[in-house]
Amino acid sequence: MSDSLRDQLLKAGFKPVPKAEAKPRPGKPQSGKPQSGKPQPQKKHGKPQGQGKPGAPREKGDIDLAKAYAIRGQQERDAKLREQREAEQRAKEKRERRQKLATLLNGVGQNAADADIPRHFPHHNKIRRIYVTGEQLPRLNGGELAVAQLAGRYLLVTREIALAAQAIDPESLVLLCDPHAPAEDDVPADLVW
Repeated sequence: MSDSLRDQLLKAGFKPVPKAEAKPRPGKPQSGKPQSGKPQPQKKHGKPQGQGKPGAPREKGDIDLAKAYAIRGQQERDAKLREQREAEQRAKEKRERRQKLATLLNGVGQNAADADIPRHFPHHNKIRRIYVTGEQLPRLNGGELAVAQLAGRYLLVTREIALAAQAIDPESLVLLCDPHAPAEDDVPADLVW
């Protein structure tokens, strides 16, 4: 009863299978054994079998995935560098405008230390104010004087200087009244509140 499984299978009528020759590994020649003439099956690496032969030109639409990723990566790097250069250029232009504006407005402000009348005006969706004297208020409302902004400060300047500042940086001109313009509402411009 201690027949092995092999003996039992032979008694049942199964024939033994001859041992297959060891298959040579691709790329490693085996010494002493002749290689069989059978072609080795090709492994699949994302490309269909049998497409293209070595040295044969590829079709136009046939770009491999690695090349496509390389092209895309290069385009992204180029776009990032271009954006960075444009941002640096904008920052440089802004610094130059600020410097020109500072040169223009340096020492020309007519803000008085004893000014006690607030003149309110809208700027960046907020109500701001500058203090003026009794004689400066009618000139400001009449368009002879204007308000320009430099480095977060509001300066009272002449109309000509305000227009020159606006030519350098349009956002620097904060308030320039036109006495001939129709009123937007019933509130007079010279109202002190």
